[in-house]
Amino acid sequence: MLKKSLALFTMIFLIASPTYAAPTVESLELSVNLVWVMLGAFLVFFMHAGFAMVESGFTRSKNSLNILMKNFITISVAAILFYVVGYGLMFGSTGASFIGVDGFLLSGVGDIGFFVFQAMFVATCATIMSGAVAERIKLGSYIAIVAVMTAVIYPVVGHWIWQGDGWLTSLGFSDFAGSTVVHLTGAVGALMVVLILGPRLGKYKGGKVNVIPGHNIPLGALGVFILWLGWFGFNGGSSLAADPELVPMVIGTTLLSTSAALVSSAAYTKLRFKRVDASLSLNGVLAGLVGITAGCAEISLGGSIIVGLTSGVLLVEGIRFLDAKCKIDDPVGAIAVHGICGIWGTIAIGFFSTNTGLFYGYGPAQLGIQAIGVVGVIAWVAVTVGGFTYVLNLISPIRVSEEEEIAGLDFAEHGSNAYEFKDSVLTNDDAEPTAGLALADRLNNLSTDKHIKTE
Repeated sequence: MLKKSLALFTMIFLIASPTYAAPTVESLELSVNLVWVMLGAFLVFFMHAGFAMVESGFTRSKNSLNILMKNFITISVAAILFYVVGYGLMFGSTGASFIGVDGFLLSGVGDIGFFVFQAMFVATCATIMSGAVAERIKLGSYIAIVAVMTAVIYPVVGHWIWQGDGWLTSLGFSDFAGSTVVHLTGAVGALMVVLILGPRLGKYKGGKVNVIPGHNIPLGALGVFILWLGWFGFNGGSSLAADPELVPMVIGTTLLSTSAALVSSAAYTKLRFKRVDASLSLNGVLAGLVGITAGCAEISLGGSIIVGLTSGVLLVEGIRFLDAKCKIDDPVGAIAVHGICGIWGTIAIGFFSTNTGLFYGYGPAQLGIQAIGVVGVIAWVAVTVGGFTYVLNLISPIRVSEEEEIAGLDFAEHGSNAYEFKDSVLTNDDAEPTAGLALADRLNNLSTDKHIKTE
């Protein structure tokens, strides 16, 4: 009986046991590459928290809630429109090397992971505009501009450079992770909207430039750290594979360029203004990140330091030129960071690329190709974003009223505020809290108000 039971148990065990197929080298490689690209996508998504913190910290508190909502709306609208139409225009089969003609709604697309990664990039491009137009644009107008940018304008630029059959690709234009595709595109779009929108009230008054300080620089600094972290995924994930040789080099050049840009921007503000300016130095970090993004895979570690040092100085002078000379009001310096440094990062490949650069004996050809790409992208974005915004402004003004701007967009657009202070030391239960007073006023009243408890 015991022998029969053991035989029966053994038979059942063998029949019920699933067949296990050992993973192949190819399947393991695909899995590792997928994990790396998805990690990059998560880090780029997290960058939007950094953008939100930088923009809200560098602007006034009465507009913080509006800025947060714009960032949430940007990434949500961008993801949906990129799925519906943008991905097809960007990566679909080429039409005259200018625009994609299929792949809409991801029809026929098998690599969903690549779509997710690229969706994070299109949202990054769009959110560059958010900081530049902060504190005076209607939310509805901003959403309309973001929709056009993410559905059509950005995907066309991406098709030219990243699809593989675009006209700039055929010329030999190089932009590994997006100094031009993402950052210059977003900056030119921001510039065109700002030119139509105009400066904030009181920014340029009495023939001088008036400083409108941000309400929370530590919050902005936290945002910069988050962006720095996310950028390792932005540049590193653009390898699209966990390449053990390429990825460490990309991360290394990103780190060194950024560090050098912080040093140069801080040192330059000390020489230029006799003080180490915190906000310009923090923007210097972003300048170094943008500057190395195009060439992070083909510029040496030493070359990346030179690119970063130059980016930091260009950032300081760029912001000063746009603000003081051109009277272009950009509350967070986005146009200089992503535009001027985006141009520099793209052109720098022509000098410092170890494969095609002038300083490595390859002649000026690559430099000329990079310049053609920059001019082409600027022209496309300026005409399309400028034209759309101009028409939109004719139909309905894109700027809030003077009263709404003074009150702050938190209340005007959302009926609420990001910050609210209430007294909690009232001893009379029937007394109304003095919530309408400013915090400083309430503190000053602590010693005189008869309703306040004194001990």
